[in-house]
Amino acid sequence: MQFTEAVTTALSKYTDFTGRARRSEYWYWVLFTCLVGAVFGALISIVGGEKSILGGLLSWIDGVVTLALLVPSLAAVWRRLHDVGRTGAFFFCVFIPLVGWILLLVWLCQDSQPGDNMYGANPKGQ
Repeated sequence: MQFTEAVTTALSKYTDFTGRARRSEYWYWVLFTCLVGAVFGALISIVGGEKSILGGLLSWIDGVVTLALLVPSLAAVWRRLHDVGRTGAFFFCVFIPLVGWILLLVWLCQDSQPGDNMYGANPKGQ
């Protein structure tokens, strides 16, 4: 899956918490959200920070965009966990101090479960 295909898939399934998402779909989506945040951060910095009028406006727009990308990000991580054979509720392990985010990162980096699982067909088509 290519970058643009992954982003359009994540945006088109922005409230779909069912099914499976390949590693490439998830990590390209993460890259996209990081790039969006970096672009807004750079623009805000260039115009003089949040204290300037334009910087304040850009900060407000950045907040709205971040909120708009929150649900698609949660849906993508949910589907990614489904792809490795875990329920999406394992996302909440991130709230376990020190080890939760490590567990989640390991699961998100794992390869897809071969064949079909209880969440659907393998998105790799194997």
